[in-house]
Order: sequence, then C-alpha cells, then structure tokens
Amino acid sequence: MANKNMLMIINPVSGRGILRQRIWKILETFSKADITVNVAFTKCQGDATELAKNCPDDIQTVICAGGDGTLNEVIRGLMENATPHKLGYIPVGTTNDLATSLGIPKNPIEAAKTIIENRTALIDIGLFSNRYFNYVASFGAFTEASYNTPQEAKNILGHFAYVLEGVMSLGNIRPQHVKFTFNGTTIEDDYIFAAISNTTSMGGVLKLNEALVALNDGEFEFLVIKNPENIIQLQKIITDIMTQNFSGDLVNLYHTSHLIVESETEFDWTLDGECHHGGKREEIKNIHKAINLIVPSAKSDKTE
Repeated sequence: MANKNMLMIINPVSGRGILRQRIWKILETFSKADITVNVAFTKCQGDATELAKNCPDDIQTVICAGGDGTLNEVIRGLMENATPHKLGYIPVGTTNDLATSLGIPKNPIEAAKTIIENRTALIDIGLFSNRYFNYVASFGAFTEASYNTPQEAKNILGHFAYVLEGVMSLGNIRPQHVKFTFNGTTIEDDYIFAAISNTTSMGGVLKLNEALVALNDGEFEFLVIKNPENIIQLQKIITDIMTQNFSGDLVNLYHTSHLIVESETEFDWTLDGECHHGGKREEIKNIHKAINLIVPSAKSDKTE
C-alpha cells in the first residue's frame, strides 16, 4: 500500500491540457485510497526540478504529472535531493517514451491506481557531463522532431507530429563527424544519428525490441547510424531500422555503461526530447538503479 502523504507536481499544459479536465478525478482516486496529495503546479521551465529538489523528508512519494520533459525535470530534482523519495508517474504528454517502455497506463486515472498499488523498480539514470537524463541522449536525424515541432502542432497532432517531423528530417540530413570511445574500443565516422538510450521508444519514431532493453542493468543501448552515400544505402538504413537489424554496415547497436564523445565542432543534442547544446567533448555515464520508480506489477516483477 502506498504511503499516505504525497507531492504531485503538475505541468498544466502537458498533453493538450488534459490534466485540467482530469485533476479532480485523479485527486478523488487518491482520496478514496485514504491518501493525502499535496499539489504543486509548474509555471515555467525549471519549476519541477526545484519542487522535487526541495521536497520535504516526510513526503515519501513524488508524483510527476506531465510529459517527458516534466519527468526529466522532476528526476533531475530528485537526484539532487538527499532523501530517496519514490517516484510516481502520470504520463500526459504527447509521446511519453519512458511510460511506454515501462507499461505505465496512458490513462491518468489508471496511472493513479498504479501509484496506489505502490510496486516499485529501481531504474538507471544517465548523466550527460553535468546534466541528468532519464532515457535518451541523441543527435542527428529524427531527434530534431522532439524540439523542432511547434507546441501548437504537438497539441493538435499529438504523436503524429513527431513522426511527420522525423520523416521530413530525412530530406535534410547533416552528418556529424564523431569519435566514440566505449568498452575499450573507439569508432569514428560520419553519422546521421546516434542515441545513448535506456528505453524501447525514442521520440515516438524509433523503436527497440523489448528483448534488447533492460532499464536497470547498468548499461545503455548505444545506437549509431552512419551517413549513407546514396539513396540505396538510405533505403538500407530504413529497412534495417524497421526490421531491427543492428549489425549491418550502416546501423549498429552496442551496450555500454560509459561513453566518451569527441568532435571537432560543437553541436546540438536532445536529452529526453529537450534541446541541449553539447561541447566538443562529452562524457556520458550510467548511474545504476538511481531512481525508485512506481511501475505496474508485471514490470516490477521483470525488473527486480
């Protein structure tokens, strides 16, 4: 059974503002379980991080109600909080990649019921130099879909907006020459995409088979796609991605807990769907079992 005192951090504009319609029903669901929920609404970027960072010790569970960006902020705050609070998630954004990986219900009421059941799993968190990320750090094709798509389009089109923007980005590929060092080896080439992830879904565009991903094994899935020289190679890349063939000449998948990224120029990344300006050298680490997340019972059993 869940503890009786929680803090719910709400982003009121996530997911077409659906929480404005459901908030009272969500609170009623917790009330029926004899749980007191303290509610805090975010007003601007960074609010969720500060609220989680300063959450009092007597509150055992922090609930994030929002999308991937809000969840990223909450987890960043919890990582800086000396008290090991549990984390509940009510996903109401447009993509909700981590919720998809964990099987957390997209229906806010059902997600609240999962939190009441209070089954937890310790999951890994990433550290991109000095900034935490929940499930993916990436650059190149597809990733721009996460932050180039206007918020109005996300609200109207939802998941389709990401897919549309991702497909459109293929026509404007800008390869990045990068050297990656990991597992005692180095690879260097021109890449149109790279992702260091801990998820089965990236931006609602790229998918990984569940058999390839464990969210608390201490390792990332590291996917790289080389720059195609012609339309035939581009078609091969698309085919490999769709068929989950990650051992070809152009598309490769590795597993690692630590990665160094080096390039001659600075370039943009996305961390959990938010734009982040990277430097010429970045170090990415897996922080093993860093967050105690409330998940559906089936996922709790699989991640123990």
